[in-house]
Amino acid sequence: MNGASAIGESAIQAGCKFYFGYPITPQNELPEYMSRRLPEVDGGVFLQAESELSAINMVLGASAAGARVMTSSSSPGISLKQEGISYIAAQELPAVIVNVVRGGPGLGHIAFSQADYFQSTRGGGHGDYRTIVLAPNSVQEMADMTFRAFDLAEDYRTPVLVLGDGILGQMMEPVVIPEAKEDLVPVTKDYIVTGAKNRESRVIKSFFVEGKDLEEHNWKLFRKYKRIEENEVRCERYMLEDAEMVVVAYGTAARIAKGAINRLRSEDGDVKIGMIRPTTLWPFPSEVIKDVSRQITDFFVFELSMGQMIDDVRLALDGGGHIHFYGRPGSVVPTPSELARIMARHYHKAQRREKG
Repeated sequence: MNGASAIGESAIQAGCKFYFGYPITPQNELPEYMSRRLPEVDGGVFLQAESELSAINMVLGASAAGARVMTSSSSPGISLKQEGISYIAAQELPAVIVNVVRGGPGLGHIAFSQADYFQSTRGGGHGDYRTIVLAPNSVQEMADMTFRAFDLAEDYRTPVLVLGDGILGQMMEPVVIPEAKEDLVPVTKDYIVTGAKNRESRVIKSFFVEGKDLEEHNWKLFRKYKRIEENEVRCERYMLEDAEMVVVAYGTAARIAKGAINRLRSEDGDVKIGMIRPTTLWPFPSEVIKDVSRQITDFFVFELSMGQMIDDVRLALDGGGHIHFYGRPGSVVPTPSELARIMARHYHKAQRREKG
């Protein structure tokens, strides 16, 4: 399957009954898939909204009524959804949002990019809030992480963003779709608004007249985000045992980096480079990087943007270590051999520095 279709089928297996979205390249295969598959599901509803703003507010409404619900878009469309995402976060509603990233800023380009890192990991909209951000790098991970995203969204009552890109959304790979489980969709949720017959009324809101009430609500959100940071950090460690430099990369960039590392390891055994691949961009694996920095001081950040993840690596190192960077800003993807030459150059530069 292609990545977009794998996301769609995994969402359905996870219990998603509602999809609201609006077309934009390069994620159109996902709403196309959902438009075909959701009507085959008992109670399934697909609706192409009149705009991205409409779509995200339909997500809010369906979630408030207790549904497992998803939307998707690509970079400019995700920007239009930010107000609604802020409301969903404030109202503590579960929702899954897929961003198949394209080049920007502005309309940019319809091809691959990783330039939405800041928007994704810093909330994106107004106010103090965060979204869980999952970063797959294969069609299989697109499926697995989408499946998991629905559980995370409900466990923490928060938006979860699956951050793909134009390559992952379009590429085709073998994939095993997660199997549906009977207990995935809870029977009751004590916050949903479905009519107050025979029970106390409920209110889902994000507006607080009194400043102290808003402050307490934000403290509540902050305590939830701390729990997420304590429990949900995920990353892959690759060839770190003897590494003298560590690449930090995610998504498609990490696939390219792994190819470059394998090439260097096989062709030049003296170039000892490993990798940390964050699979959650928020919460970010800061402690993992900090722990590794006790033995390794050189970190090579590789992204297909102009260095947005550097800030998180720098914060993790807390003033220690040496950060090297290579990025491409405009949907042009380097080959593993090209990246291997660049990584080797930085590696040898670091070795000369260490020697004197």
